[in-house]
Amino acid sequence: MEGRRRRWCYWVVTVVHVVGILIFTRGFLLTRTELPYYSHCSDVSQSPCFSPTNNDSLSSSSSSSDSSINSSNINQDQHCWTKPAVDRLVIIVLDALRFDFVAPSTFFPEKKPWMDKLPVLQRLAFKQGSSARIFKAIADPPTTSLQRLKGLTTGGLPTFIDVGNSFGAPAIVEDNFIHQLVINGKRVVMMGDDTWVQLFPHHFNKSYPYPSFNVKDLHTVDNGCIDHLFPSLYQEDWDVLIAHFLGVDHAGHIFGVDSVQMIEKLEQYNLLLEKVIKVLESQSGPGGIHENTLLIVMGDHGQTLNGDHGGGSAEEVETSIFAMSFKQPPVSIPPELDTSSCEQDLDGRKMCTSSIQQLDFAVTVSALLGVSFPFGSIGRVNPELYALGASKWNLEDTGAGDCKNQAKLQEWVQNYVNVLCINAWQVKRYIDVYSASSMIGFSSEDLLHISDIYNQAEGNWSNTKNFLLYENEQGHSLLPALRRQIDAYSNFLSNVSELARSKWTEFNLRMMGIGLAIMLMSVFIIFLAIWQSNRPQIAFPLPSGDSRISFDVIFAFFIVAIRACSLFSNSYILEEGKVAIFLLATTGIVKLQCSIMKKKMLPEAVVFLLLVSVLRFTIEIGLSKQAATSLFLNVSSSWMLRFAPDHPLWTYMSESGPILALILLAWLLYRTISSIYCQGIWKYVIMGTISSYILIAVHWGSESSISSVSSLLQGVGRSYIPRMVYTVGLGQLFLMAFGQLFSKEKALDEKWSLIMKTTAMLSAWSSTIIILSGQQGSLIALASVIGGYCILRLDSMEEDAISGTVRKLNFNPLAVTQWNLLAVCLFFATGHWCAFDGLRYGAAFVGFDEFVLVRQAILLTVESFGFSHILPILGLPFLAVCRYSPGQTNHGKSSIFSLLYPMYMMFGLITTTTVIATLMCVTIQRRHLMVWGLFAPKFVFDVVGLILTDLIICLALIFYSGKGKIEDDAQQNQAAEK
Repeated sequence: MEGRRRRWCYWVVTVVHVVGILIFTRGFLLTRTELPYYSHCSDVSQSPCFSPTNNDSLSSSSSSSDSSINSSNINQDQHCWTKPAVDRLVIIVLDALRFDFVAPSTFFPEKKPWMDKLPVLQRLAFKQGSSARIFKAIADPPTTSLQRLKGLTTGGLPTFIDVGNSFGAPAIVEDNFIHQLVINGKRVVMMGDDTWVQLFPHHFNKSYPYPSFNVKDLHTVDNGCIDHLFPSLYQEDWDVLIAHFLGVDHAGHIFGVDSVQMIEKLEQYNLLLEKVIKVLESQSGPGGIHENTLLIVMGDHGQTLNGDHGGGSAEEVETSIFAMSFKQPPVSIPPELDTSSCEQDLDGRKMCTSSIQQLDFAVTVSALLGVSFPFGSIGRVNPELYALGASKWNLEDTGAGDCKNQAKLQEWVQNYVNVLCINAWQVKRYIDVYSASSMIGFSSEDLLHISDIYNQAEGNWSNTKNFLLYENEQGHSLLPALRRQIDAYSNFLSNVSELARSKWTEFNLRMMGIGLAIMLMSVFIIFLAIWQSNRPQIAFPLPSGDSRISFDVIFAFFIVAIRACSLFSNSYILEEGKVAIFLLATTGIVKLQCSIMKKKMLPEAVVFLLLVSVLRFTIEIGLSKQAATSLFLNVSSSWMLRFAPDHPLWTYMSESGPILALILLAWLLYRTISSIYCQGIWKYVIMGTISSYILIAVHWGSESSISSVSSLLQGVGRSYIPRMVYTVGLGQLFLMAFGQLFSKEKALDEKWSLIMKTTAMLSAWSSTIIILSGQQGSLIALASVIGGYCILRLDSMEEDAISGTVRKLNFNPLAVTQWNLLAVCLFFATGHWCAFDGLRYGAAFVGFDEFVLVRQAILLTVESFGFSHILPILGLPFLAVCRYSPGQTNHGKSSIFSLLYPMYMMFGLITTTTVIATLMCVTIQRRHLMVWGLFAPKFVFDVVGLILTDLIICLALIFYSGKGKIEDDAQQNQAAEK
């Protein structure tokens, strides 16, 4: 019975972890309250601002002394909140459009191959007297496509919890720009990324969606957009056209930014945009269907050099907007509203780009089209983008003299002030309603501060309106008063956005505290389980010869504590891989010192430190993917360095090295099946893995640039071979499960029985993990074998040193700690990190072209956690085998399971401790600037890793314990105790 309790004890721990994590997550990752309210045209009558009709009469002429400012006299049949400045809008979204794809290379310290590939946009933006402009658009993290599209259309800040929905976007229920278009009678046509149809299922008059998650397909979505885009430009059955291209995003994910495929895709887009602009210009004359059309070419987010996005780095949040009006150039806006950054090209020509927050996009476009602003928008109408479209108020010839130009500038500023007034009123209304409706909302101090700023702006506005009505008749300049009013409204809007960014999420500290307490309780349960498993040994006094084990216990605790404490710093989280490899190297140095003193296992200690050095280098390469100035970028799916990409010797080494490592792994497995202990199903399982390794070598050969048969194998090797490997792996797992449940084990040596089981289980998983990891997979697998072997040998040195003595613990915690640290290092050495842009999405499509959510999620999980969780946990029995001594001990016969069980509990304890440190960190840092860009992704990765660890440990304990052995061993141990 005691053995049965041991086998199921960790299931209790797993349940406790799941409950604690769910409760903590409910408190930490709460979505903000989405209010069920929508803006309507009639709402503006409640504002203190001029109506569109009254504002027209006021701004066009000041001779009507009886101009009324009563905002209730709105002609709703003609206008809504603002006077429409454009009639039609074309939005072309180029997914993952980096800012340096659009801006000239002179804006950057060094010219890169992917720069200046969209010259048509640069030529139009910097042309003298042009009505086009390039903006640097700043997105709010997380920078996944779903969050960006929601932010662009609602004008609100993203919520982190929605990241999980990025692969299955739910419909947007809160007010948004698309909804406002529909209720105001605007006709919307969409083509491209099917995420739009998922977010807005009933809003489009016409839609041509294409599946968006097959990242290996660079052309299907783009070609579909092109097929429908150009015919639509000649039609009059739409007011807003949205075309969302995905080629650049997919090229980045698969090949990276610095790749031929990326450059080809940008050049394709340049030709496309040139044709689009030509079509629009040809019909922009008087009476043409594009006489008053605004073209916007924009990205939803950026991407890192290796094509990832989702985090909050500058490369990911900085994208671009190109806006072009086909009317005459707008008036020059006041200098204080100009955010231009200018450089000179080689010819001395001045080139300027502006900046805009993506938060401002929805409200700015709503103002241009004359529809109500989304109810929950907290953005500001951007003056530069608004000026491009709103230049229709500048109807007179601009060359009539300075006085007339001054009057026209004053007229534009006056209209912009009125738009900002409506903008500020709408934001204030939303903040008041949100605070009243939400369970937590903003604090009373914050609301009082915001109200004071708004009331001050409104007080200035009351005076300004009187000034506009009377002083203008006397010819006084109104610009100083108008500029002060713009400053007042802009100050209010910027304060609201800053407040929302810092305090938007509704953290429930009570639930977070309960969840953290439950997680701490799980630590007590694991400690209790370890103590119970070592109770006979602890009952005896500790002899002096066992001091080394005491040191290892203290040192292991010290290492785990240091790693846990490092998670409280954002800098150390960013460098987590380096911290883990440093701690692993520290344990290696301690083992080296011990081996020198005892003159044992010196080669193993040296090899272990050399391996740590190699892993340190690979982790540095993996981390360098996040750096904008990385010199280690590789456009392939692995991290392998390419010092001279065109050098034949390096090409040969980079492609033959992984295959040689695969051959060595197959040879090790062949040596295993040659053993007399390898019998029955275990032998067939290992033989299946050797055959899978052969298939993987053929698969890599089909992708090789040096193999003469690669072209012959492309069709089979790239699609069917991975599926064959998956099938073999599943068959191996089913075969082992069948053997565990129904076959009778032969009376083998208990030690060798566990060795065969462990080897078979590792081999069954390894083939799938290797092929998903790319050509780095076999190298990492070989490194894990070498590292694990060194840990085993160095641990056996300690076992030999204390043989014949009474141990305080029947396992060495330092060896388990090293095993855990090696697993962590392998996660970072494979090019991963704890952020959504650290996922290798291309791995989910190895062997498949179409997107199936469950299948692709499983493949991505196996690739992400294969070397760091699945293989290390399933391989832990080797540590128990290393310390197992069959026969009689001081307390009777010792079952090998009695050694394995506390080792698994110790491994779970280490993982749980680091996760608890992460929970405490995100609790403390919940108001940190990087909470969503850094701490929340770390939290998600750690809790997913912990639950996966728990499940694997539970299954491993069941599988490795065998049938009918635990109860017998437990009875024998009890008899020995008596």
